[in-house]
Amino acid sequence: MIIENIGQVRHLTLNRPARRNALDSKSIEELAQALQDADRDPAVRAIVLSGAAPAFCSGSDLKELSAMSIQEMCDSELETAQVARSIAGLSKPVIASVEGFALGGGFVLAISCDIVVTASNVRWHLPEVPNGWLPPWGLQALLARVGPVRARILTWAADVINGIEAHRLGVADYLTEPACANQEALALAQRLAALPPEAITSTKRFFEPFVTYDGERLDRVATQHFASNCEGGTAQALLSKFKVKS
Repeated sequence: MIIENIGQVRHLTLNRPARRNALDSKSIEELAQALQDADRDPAVRAIVLSGAAPAFCSGSDLKELSAMSIQEMCDSELETAQVARSIAGLSKPVIASVEGFALGGGFVLAISCDIVVTASNVRWHLPEVPNGWLPPWGLQALLARVGPVRARILTWAADVINGIEAHRLGVADYLTEPACANQEALALAQRLAALPPEAITSTKRFFEPFVTYDGERLDRVATQHFASNCEGGTAQALLSKFKVKS
């Protein structure tokens, strides 16, 4: 994790470029700590979350998950889910700056942020259903952004979408030219940081129940489906490939 202060903005950068910023246990722990530290720091008024090139995040680290039992995978994913859900409960706005691609858990981590800035050429995709399982967490964040019918279509993942389509659908809130997402996200964060902090926090507190409604329970339901799906042949075949490569 790279941590940088830019005025009153804390810029957090996922930093596992060799693994396309895949989320493993260590990186999730670092992210959780960095978010909490930023929220507790009175000098910080807004937070930007990005990924080291070439991507925002490729999702859960399947090499790590493939070495686990199904129950261990579920426990790990629920820990990741808790970190993503915690973003809505912070007192300060969190802006996702998305370049390259946002896949699976990376897609859901981005949309769990308060605001999403995407470059036009970003590849947005939820590959879990083609892999053989339901995404185990974060579907409430997708429901809050696009509604149940569109969320279902995106979860089926028949089509990859780019940043332009993500913006049109409401997956993302701001659209930029390629390689400009960080610039736009930091500028937006600085504008929010200049506003009265108590009013910013009150706004987050007011809307939090609407954007996170029943999220913890839904994550547990999704994880139960995920566990069942992971016993199937398609999922087992994919996880076996990662075991061989690990």
